[in-house]
Amino acid sequence: MAAGGPNLECRMYESRYPEVDVAVMIQVKNIADMGAYVSLLEYNNIEGMILFSELSRRRIRSVNSLIRVGRTEPVMVLRVDKEKGYIDLSKRRVSEEDIEQCEERYNKSKLVHSIMRHVAETMNMDLEDLYIRIGWPLYRKFGHAFEAFKSIVNDPDTILDPLTYEVKETGPDGQEVTKVIPAVTPEIKESLINNIRRRMTPQPLKIRADIEMKCFQYDGVLHIKDAMRKAEAAGTDDCPVKIKLVAPPLYVLTTQTLDKEQGLSTLHKAIDACIEEIERHKGKLVVKDKPRTVSERDDKVLRDYMEKMRLQNEEKGADEDSEEDDDTGMGDVDIDNAGIKE
Repeated sequence: MAAGGPNLECRMYESRYPEVDVAVMIQVKNIADMGAYVSLLEYNNIEGMILFSELSRRRIRSVNSLIRVGRTEPVMVLRVDKEKGYIDLSKRRVSEEDIEQCEERYNKSKLVHSIMRHVAETMNMDLEDLYIRIGWPLYRKFGHAFEAFKSIVNDPDTILDPLTYEVKETGPDGQEVTKVIPAVTPEIKESLINNIRRRMTPQPLKIRADIEMKCFQYDGVLHIKDAMRKAEAAGTDDCPVKIKLVAPPLYVLTTQTLDKEQGLSTLHKAIDACIEEIERHKGKLVVKDKPRTVSERDDKVLRDYMEKMRLQNEEKGADEDSEEDDDTGMGDVDIDNAGIKE
């Protein structure tokens, strides 16, 4: 352990160096006369080099258009000299498939590394020691520790309890003996489980679609109300659908789900049900934005806009509201208390 505290710097994988012909994630540190010096992010920032000849298959007109200091990207490992510590890399030989696989692996490894580092810091122990006891054995057993961590969310005992750790001790006769002990102490186990559950418990995705819906027939507002109810009826317990008025004739359909594909499919079904019902009464529905995942920021923008429209509506006189409703055949409809707001 380093003086003054634990050493929290460590590579992500058991091997100190990457394998040849494998894509790795790098960050560009410096551009020199012959090429670019980079740090291998998955290997505790050990140094590698990309020669200019390995930047592109095409003629290089501007190095800065191909590589910049600070940029993070996948590259291919060409040569590894473990004795001298030289690692030659190539940008031009990495394929789109290599890039996709590297980015997926790196994102998983980065999350695992962040959790491991926080546990090591909390337990005041070296990060490499924690990897030796827990991280790297899980990599060997599951292919990637990320997969083990996902299982720990619901079943930590099955994953962690079998892990053991060898320590050297001096016996009563003065001879060194190897003793096998549990790799995970109760304190480490509790810290690890809490961190994994906090960082890896799936969060519901918010999915939204924007539509315009009009009906100029007699009782058009009631027909819109029925169409809205049809849309909500398309939801399920795991994927409930809500529809709200933003401002005539704009509505939003929303759902929350752990399964993105299920959420998208459910909103499409809700829109189809809404179209079928409103067209039955000679109304019209236009999809302005197809179902897609949205962020908290998107939600805030929508809420702010809806509040703005609400305040504007409150400023209108009752007569003006009535005239507008007569013109559009629809009003400010609430699915639970549908009708024209007076």
